[in-house]
Amino acid sequence: MTADAATRPPYSARVSSPDAVRVWAPGRPVRVADLLRQQRRGAGDPTHRLGVDGRHWRAARTPEGPVSLAVTEPDHDGVVTAQAWGPGADWALDQLPALLGALDDWTGFEPRHPVLAEARRRHPHLRQGRTGLVMEALVPAIVEQRVTGQEAFAGFRHLVRRHGTPAPGPAAALGLMVQPDAATLQRIPSWEWLRLHIDPARSRALVTAARHAAALERAADLSGETLERRLRSLPGIGVWTAAEVRQRALGDPDAVSFGDYHVAKDVGWALERRPFDDAELARYLRPWAGHRGRVPFLILAAGLGRPRRGARMAPREHLPSPSGARPGTRS
Repeated sequence: MTADAATRPPYSARVSSPDAVRVWAPGRPVRVADLLRQQRRGAGDPTHRLGVDGRHWRAARTPEGPVSLAVTEPDHDGVVTAQAWGPGADWALDQLPALLGALDDWTGFEPRHPVLAEARRRHPHLRQGRTGLVMEALVPAIVEQRVTGQEAFAGFRHLVRRHGTPAPGPAAALGLMVQPDAATLQRIPSWEWLRLHIDPARSRALVTAARHAAALERAADLSGETLERRLRSLPGIGVWTAAEVRQRALGDPDAVSFGDYHVAKDVGWALERRPFDDAELARYLRPWAGHRGRVPFLILAAGLGRPRRGARMAPREHLPSPSGARPGTRS
């Protein structure tokens, strides 16, 4: 259980000892690294470090302030231990079961296809976690719009490194950072966005979202459809971005990343041995209404996507690098 906040010393006096600890027995197999990897944006994401001294680390900005979270894999009794540092420690530990998939209910999902049935049989404990943090999911999703994965992950990494804040407690020594807050995003000048490899269309969407951050965060307690309506009412946020946020912030099983370069092709290849386009994917997923997102989720987890052949898409070369030198369809 979390430590009693009334008995803890002032935050400035606490450095190495955790501010709060939670011991949780999920009652089912849990793979902490896999669940936290759902929230990580590339291997170099400065908000996550997996597998350090037997713990998996995550830095986040909660409604109560920043937090560093260190979570162990379950021990031989199936018990997960989590430690947290920072003003958001109690909030993060209260949310720990949801982060590790406790709220993900597969009741009503029918595989309907032999490939999905076999994938479900092989991965019976697969769960989708939820963070309850809209802006945490939205900022990198906007950065990832209409660019290669390499460019997207680099842009987010540079943004956090240059404008985020060091994670509380010992996580800072591991290089963990907390995403910049909404006020900081609004203050970043146009030329600085370009140095981060983030073009004007995406930077405008980021600044606009930051202006509405408080209202967007309140939508974390609402349905996925309601959150999507609020997100898509803002310029620069479309169906793909909204789905990416619904998946991570809400753990929404019905959210599908239409417009993604890979998702429709991978689902079509895995189930019908031919790539789909988005229109075909939408029609194909109708029988799974309410659980549509589970189909690509299962296919990805089982590694059933189409073979990757040919040259990778090259990064764009019209943006300056973060140092000022030149570097070598979705919203």
